[in-house]
Amino acid sequence: MRMSKLFIRTLREDPAEAEIPSHKLLLRAGMVRQVAAGIFEFLPLGQRVKHKIEQIMREEMDAIGGQEITMPIVHPAELWKRSGRWYEIGDDMARFKDRNGRDYCLGMTHEEVITDLAAQMVDSYRQLPFMLYQIQTKFRDEPRPRGGLIRVREFTMKDGYSFHASFEDLDAYYPKVYQAYFNVFRRCGLDAIAVESDVGMMGGTMAHEFMALTPVGEDTIILCDRCGYRANRQVATFLKPTPPDEAPLPLEEVATPGVDTIAGLAAFLGVPESRTAKAIFLVAEIQAEDGSTQERFVFAVVRGDMDLNETKLANAIKARRLRPAHPDEIRAIGAEPGYGSPIGIRRENVLVVVDDLIPRSPNLVAGANKPDTHYRNVNYGRDFTADRVADIVAAAPGHACPVCESPLRAERGVEVGNIFKLGTKYSEAMGATFQDEDGQIRPIVMGCYGIGSGRLMASVIELNHDPHGIIWPVSIAPYHVYLVGLGTAKAHQVVEAADRIYFELTQAGIETLYDDRDERAGVKFNDADLIGLPVRLTVGGRGLERGVVELRNRRTGETQEVPVDRVIQGVRAVLDQEWARLRAMLKEETL
Repeated sequence: MRMSKLFIRTLREDPAEAEIPSHKLLLRAGMVRQVAAGIFEFLPLGQRVKHKIEQIMREEMDAIGGQEITMPIVHPAELWKRSGRWYEIGDDMARFKDRNGRDYCLGMTHEEVITDLAAQMVDSYRQLPFMLYQIQTKFRDEPRPRGGLIRVREFTMKDGYSFHASFEDLDAYYPKVYQAYFNVFRRCGLDAIAVESDVGMMGGTMAHEFMALTPVGEDTIILCDRCGYRANRQVATFLKPTPPDEAPLPLEEVATPGVDTIAGLAAFLGVPESRTAKAIFLVAEIQAEDGSTQERFVFAVVRGDMDLNETKLANAIKARRLRPAHPDEIRAIGAEPGYGSPIGIRRENVLVVVDDLIPRSPNLVAGANKPDTHYRNVNYGRDFTADRVADIVAAAPGHACPVCESPLRAERGVEVGNIFKLGTKYSEAMGATFQDEDGQIRPIVMGCYGIGSGRLMASVIELNHDPHGIIWPVSIAPYHVYLVGLGTAKAHQVVEAADRIYFELTQAGIETLYDDRDERAGVKFNDADLIGLPVRLTVGGRGLERGVVELRNRRTGETQEVPVDRVIQGVRAVLDQEWARLRAMLKEETL
């Protein structure tokens, strides 16, 4: 492709709306264009990258028995009502009515559609197992799109679904997808890690997220360097400390004027934060048995030196969502903001949930439910009880690893893929059954596997760029060679030589972007670095006088001169090095 014909406009300055490197570089390199918040157009260079990523996905899915299909983006509401998620999902789902008044939605995920397909097609165990996948547009009305392609509303996803006759068969297939996902990411030049994760709205019995570790990530990953424990902070556990063995002391009221934070309370009373109890007031939306939803006040209690993990809390009480309680809601149950505890509150429609460390922690300092006042020597069981005792606190750096007790650490990460053991959640709800060998009708056991191609593209850039631009891995670079002709239109010798080399590269099957514009050398070199193709090949008058051209490796910055009649060999040698680097990243993983 000649730059003079390419549909592109590069930018010298970072766009004002872009905050993270991948967003800035994708816009500056003319690969995408933002149409609206969280909605992007892929321009020719960006589309080539996207297609290459998706082809790698296809190859890896095909290698584990996947069969590609295409499902619709518009879904009838009846399918989502049958699964129950029409009522569970809030404003993230884009709903509309057709001209006949029937309810539809834009697909944000495809469990309902694929399960309905299986229900129509599968009758016998002889048809199982199989895996279907698609690469399809989805829409999720994110409240706060950010980070360019990292968090968008419209996106392309490879989502796959496997169907099995038993949980044992799903268990045997799941590691194959686990390995295939590592292959996808590493073939794209991204050395992602897998972490345990929350099943979320997808449901199921097990889930893993694949994370690209980068400071721009929205997720916090808890890791142990000693034993390899890894988990999303949403579900990460840790070995909790053993509280002191003390006899309960008498409850004592103490004045604490103006002290309404844990840090302030510990300093005022001269006690460690671990000897205090922290109250968190929330309102949960919980689904009743009849399918309706109701709000319920949630009074959560954790030790003062720890933080509430809302995902763990929501899972413990099976809440659809949580929101902070308003001061008037807090006072309505007999509690006081900043000075709250479960002691003496009105329990009607209040769900008290305490972390499992609270019953083992004696003589804590907690609120007295009136301003400027706390209690000393608060003890679970004697002074208050809970409706639910569970692990509801967040793991943090320095906490003890649950496996080997070493200190944990935290890093930020971007989720680039996820896999779930869905089990029979959707097949039971939607009548996807089969007849087993004994003639019994049983629900199909399912797995679900997703990768967003745009988010993967952005994550690759986050980990492969420098101050000058993108550094594309050879496997997904839009082209492999950026050919620069330094001669102007009047420098016939240089133009003719560059044209001839472009023809030879193309004939040799080497993907080449030829900068044949009548521009200054600095403009061409800046665009070459910005676009970030693996090899830059420069044809100039001085080099031609000596019968050489300059070849530069974008990733390493190494340059060399190669004879004009050895250009193909020189380019292939550098490209072979880059391919070898990616192949070296591939390795077997154990779940």
